[in-house]
Amino acid sequence: MHVSKKEIEIRYAETDQMGVVYHANYLVWMEVGRTQLISDLGFSYADMEKEGIISPVIDLQVQYKKPMKYGETVRVHTWIEEYNGFKVAYGYEMYTPEGELALQAVSNHVCVKKENFKPIQIRKKYPEWHAAYEKAKK
Repeated sequence: MHVSKKEIEIRYAETDQMGVVYHANYLVWMEVGRTQLISDLGFSYADMEKEGIISPVIDLQVQYKKPMKYGETVRVHTWIEEYNGFKVAYGYEMYTPEGELALQAVSNHVCVKKENFKPIQIRKKYPEWHAAYEKAKK
């Protein structure tokens, strides 16, 4: 299993009135983690989009464990939790600078044609991605 790792410095604008990271910003960091994972495997999500294929989130489960604060650096770990040639489940863990678990999450995605949202099979449209995902998954 390949685990991608990315560090993100928390900006003031990402916090709320309580001084902690606003919950929706973790979703942005998940995207950063997915993009890094895809890059680690030798591919580009931007190139896929240029071909008219997008990968919407179809389901999301998030467990917030510990608050993160302005000035800290969050460590985002991302991996392929499940993959079947059609649907991808990405797993995430985010850690505080002290190494404490701040978040656990899983997001489920499919690939669709941008013009009509008709699903495609990754294994057929992108056989190289399919092989890499099969090799890297949990």
